[in-house]
Amino acid sequence: MGPTFLCELGLFFLCTLLCSGHAQDAVLTVEPSSTIFIGETVNFKCDMKEGEHTDWEYKIIMDGREIFNSSTNKGLRLKVASTAQSGKYSCSAHRKSSQNTKNSNTVSVTVKAGKPRATLTPGSTIIPVGGSVTLTCSVGSSAGWKYEWFRRDQNTDVKIGTDDQQNRVIRVSQRGIYHCRGRRGNPDYYTDKSDDVTIEKTFSNKVVVKGRPSWPQIFSGETISLTCEVQEGGETTEWEYRWRGPNQTTQWTHNNYWIFNVSESSSGDYMCKSRRRDDSYSSTEWSEAFNLSASTGKPRATLTPGSTIIPVGGSVTLTCSVGSSAGWKYEWFRRDQNTDVQIRTDDFNVRVIRVSEGGIYHCRGRRGNPVYYTDKSDDVTIEKTISNKVVVKGRPSWPQIFSGETISLTCEVQEGGETTEWEYRWRGPNQTTQWTHNNYWIFNVSESSSGDYMCKSRRRDDSYSSTEWSEAFNLSVSTVPSPESSSFLILMIIGIISGVIFIFLLLLFCCYRKSRGFTDDQRVSQVEDQQQVYSSLLHGDRCVYESIRWSKNTENGTV
Repeated sequence: MGPTFLCELGLFFLCTLLCSGHAQDAVLTVEPSSTIFIGETVNFKCDMKEGEHTDWEYKIIMDGREIFNSSTNKGLRLKVASTAQSGKYSCSAHRKSSQNTKNSNTVSVTVKAGKPRATLTPGSTIIPVGGSVTLTCSVGSSAGWKYEWFRRDQNTDVKIGTDDQQNRVIRVSQRGIYHCRGRRGNPDYYTDKSDDVTIEKTFSNKVVVKGRPSWPQIFSGETISLTCEVQEGGETTEWEYRWRGPNQTTQWTHNNYWIFNVSESSSGDYMCKSRRRDDSYSSTEWSEAFNLSASTGKPRATLTPGSTIIPVGGSVTLTCSVGSSAGWKYEWFRRDQNTDVQIRTDDFNVRVIRVSEGGIYHCRGRRGNPVYYTDKSDDVTIEKTISNKVVVKGRPSWPQIFSGETISLTCEVQEGGETTEWEYRWRGPNQTTQWTHNNYWIFNVSESSSGDYMCKSRRRDDSYSSTEWSEAFNLSVSTVPSPESSSFLILMIIGIISGVIFIFLLLLFCCYRKSRGFTDDQRVSQVEDQQQVYSSLLHGDRCVYESIRWSKNTENGTV
């Protein structure tokens, strides 16, 4: 077979295909959609691209099986009754004047059980002041729907958007309860209505939340009252209120307050809104947030004394506080002989008091209605100073005390009072003793004992009044030298003393010589005279008594 034969064969098959009675010049359309719900009416329509529709005979085919045949009608209207009617549909047309047959495209039809429900989606449920919101209606993924809209006002449904447009999205500026539904087909097929959506209209009145008490810090267990106040017009009796907190949103109520006990979970933002009682679908905007910060734990009061010692004839200040929180009133107590006595009951606003009595004091805070109490403060002991003087005396009273020696210190109360009436307390460089009936303190001295010693006294029947501390008794402790260092020290002292004595004698001798006033000539003359006397005595030529010369005073000294 040559090229010419193959070309002629191809042209033959092409001509056969184009001229064949099976050419696909018919078009099958399915309305309203290829996705159909049970109960809907579906329209199958077979259109030809040539001739009049009366020139043809029509067949509707489902899954290769003929379900409709007409020589006049090109369409089939079929009410769907079962999901079994799902399948692949096509049509064919046979020209009455010839054997020419045209086949259509294939359309897959899906039949769904149940009735569809429309879905209404609001752009917002709150219409702002002077504005509007959008509402969108839809029916799943199916197509061909038009939408009807309804608004309920005072329990009456009013149809809106009645034109024949699709109306899938509308914009509304009226408050009310809205719903929608879809419809399609001929005759009309309706979906179920959508769920209701409440659209509220915002008007210009402002609302504000105020808290009572208005303290910046609230503790668990306290009671707080929040009030919603409508501003810029309107009376309280005309309004309803709604609250939103961190854990819940309340229903509308005639009460403009919300009272509750505070707990840890109460911390967060609180808002309110209001509406007129004769208009359920118009309201204010939510108020600005009122932030509530709940502190954990029943707080403890703190008592701070200006001094714990009341001076003679004076007083001290006591200050009660409860952290950095505010709004507190204070109660004061003094324990005397194991009994708590409340003081300053006339005025609980006093945060600082002045006392002139000794005792154990504490305080606590209170605030709110009903009253909320803090824990009591720690006890503070206040001592009153009495006018008696005390003095410390030491025995032995040597100016120098050595380590190892024993010393006895005595505390003596002056200006009245007997020893048996008093208790005593000591303060040394290393310790402060407890109160005791003994007015003495005996101890062995060591190097660490050096320092100041003081005492104070109080009457045995009054634990919160005492004298002032005595003047200091200074104890200076010397260390005992060792044997080796003592020998060296003794020798050194002896050497120093010996040197001093030698110098003294030397000076004394020099003074002695000078006071005699002898010269060398006088000494020679004296010696010669003595020799002459001696010689006369030997030779007996002179009387002994005449030769004796008594000493006498001369101008140059004593001879």
